[in-house]
Amino acid sequence: MKIWELKTFQQETYRAVLALTPQLGEGIPLLTEEHFKQILESQNSHLFLAEKDEEIVGMFTVGTYVIPTGKRVWIEDVVVDQKHTGKGYGKQLILEAIRFAESIGAVSVELTSRPSRVAANKLYQRVGFVKQETNKYRYILK
Repeated sequence: MKIWELKTFQQETYRAVLALTPQLGEGIPLLTEEHFKQILESQNSHLFLAEKDEEIVGMFTVGTYVIPTGKRVWIEDVVVDQKHTGKGYGKQLILEAIRFAESIGAVSVELTSRPSRVAANKLYQRVGFVKQETNKYRYILK
């Protein structure tokens, strides 16, 4: 499997991301072409795609930010196409995200996962993520 950071807009990859995004969960709004281009142009968002046999089979996004305690990385929107689950692709995606974080000098890598995603939570723990006890809050602006 080949994993790479997407940096330029192409209709083919945009359509692939559109196909993967609904698999992240119910109620996910469709990504507009404009929003997709904003992600690709952002210095703090890094969209990675995974390809196997000339087919996009997964993706993840890495968000980066710098705070007084160091450079941080947040992994978001990890998804492997339903027809390709159970092949170890998810693990490869996460390991690539960690390698990317190391390459840019991050001090930590964070992610969240719903408890209902049992397999994903087991994977994260197997590769070395430690479950944190925290209160997560969200303030909805729109």
